[in-house]
Amino acid sequence: MGIFIGGAWAYANGSLHLGHISSLLPGDILARYYRLKGDKVLYVSGSDCNGTPITIRARQEGVAPQVITDRYHEEFLDCFLKLGFSYDCYTRTDTEHHHKVVQEIFLELLDKGHIYKKEIEQTYCEECAQFLPERYVEGICPVCKEPSRGDQCDHCSTILEPLELLNSRCKLCGNPPTARFTEHFYFALSSFQGQLENYVQSAETNKLWRENAVSLTKRYLKEGLQDRAVSRDLPIGVSVPVAGYQEKKIYVWIEAVSGYYTASKLWAKETGKDDSAFWNGSAVSYYVHGKDNIPFHSLIWPGILAGLEKNPLPTHIVSNEYLTLEKNKLSTSKNWAVWVPDILERYDPDSIRYFLTINAPESRDADFSWKEFIYSHNSELLGAYGNFVNRTLKFIEKSFDGFLPEKTISSAIQDKVKALYEETGRLIEEASFKQGLEKVFEQVRFSNKYFDEKQPWKQIRDNEDICKQTLADCVYLIANLSQILTPFLPFSSEKVKQMLHISETNWTPFFVKPIVLTNVETLFEKIDPSRIEEELERLNQQTH
Repeated sequence: MGIFIGGAWAYANGSLHLGHISSLLPGDILARYYRLKGDKVLYVSGSDCNGTPITIRARQEGVAPQVITDRYHEEFLDCFLKLGFSYDCYTRTDTEHHHKVVQEIFLELLDKGHIYKKEIEQTYCEECAQFLPERYVEGICPVCKEPSRGDQCDHCSTILEPLELLNSRCKLCGNPPTARFTEHFYFALSSFQGQLENYVQSAETNKLWRENAVSLTKRYLKEGLQDRAVSRDLPIGVSVPVAGYQEKKIYVWIEAVSGYYTASKLWAKETGKDDSAFWNGSAVSYYVHGKDNIPFHSLIWPGILAGLEKNPLPTHIVSNEYLTLEKNKLSTSKNWAVWVPDILERYDPDSIRYFLTINAPESRDADFSWKEFIYSHNSELLGAYGNFVNRTLKFIEKSFDGFLPEKTISSAIQDKVKALYEETGRLIEEASFKQGLEKVFEQVRFSNKYFDEKQPWKQIRDNEDICKQTLADCVYLIANLSQILTPFLPFSSEKVKQMLHISETNWTPFFVKPIVLTNVETLFEKIDPSRIEEELERLNQQTH
């Protein structure tokens, strides 16, 4: 079966923070799991190099936009690699390939009558002598009266047009903008209202989407879908491929979400493989992002796919709530954030992956606190999982010269492991990653208890054969735990597999071949709790 996984595209205008990783990590867990299951997986994403935030950053630094996008695209690649993200294709939106495929999508929608031209009023800054893209206009949201940008209110998620903002001003010069008429292309999203209502109803009935995606999307549908402008007067981006309109750019509504399809085509081109299995009726797709991206994935992209007559529409919408930091909202402008390049310099990537999964904002906002992060590493990863692996293998090394005991594994232990594969797999497929990881760590705690109750240090004196049985059961648990944890904690799982010479690559219980242990190492190092205060001080200093 074809499993397509699309991770949201981060703007290449600044470093990634933990909020980004929190919303993107589910994509890698899914990809690694489905590969172990033996499914055909295509996991794609990329850097968004065409957005207004990039031109704003370039203007602030007095450099060309490409200088900014190159810098952050390379930094993103490095961070994702260090975090173990296993993309099949990670690309960028300023490639010739992306531009060409987006233009083909635009022309096909135009040809089928789903895109049309109309004259509209648009915000214009007399001072800057230019039409203003949505993100260049700031003001007050007319719905909730909170500060907002001209494209979408971060506070209440209303999709806006800049002219609807109250007390609007140009982000570049601070002056109030005026309005001028200009001609733009529109996507007839409203014509898909009925089809999208049925689609969302089906997703809700089958529990394929997160609750936040269902409720927000139903709100938009209830209000009635609006046709959306899909061209803009922008300095960078994909040119409209229509004579006389090449100066205009295809807007993010179509251009950015189409990146999933352009990345799929790029993967096929670069590998010589066929990507059609991921765009037909039997494919399953997961779209992984934060809640501010919901309408793009639950309405705009399905509308485009419906217009192109491509099936299936997105199957699973995996939309996280927000991650807060020390009980406060993340703020890149105030530098209230934990930056990914920074945390990767000092902490194990599996510690980051563990905490962001076990503490994921799957159904409500979740908080990252340095105290909880360091405590969870020391108590769960080191104290429970690392301790069980270490005490078992060190005991075998010391008492049996590293020879793994050969015994038939207890049926009760085998049953427990079989059930864990099934249950964890089901939870991952349902996008309940937090619950899945909790189930695995219940088994880790059981394994430690099993070791304690059997007391192999006493058994070896009383009955060596019974001692070997205990240790064989424990090694079986360790091996299969490392396999089940591979989607969540790939680095420590790989360490265990190397220690036990495991080569299994399937999502199914297996037995460890008899070997001699030679390279037992600790999985995790203790983090000194004094680091909590150091990190809080660092965080507070960077905001001033």
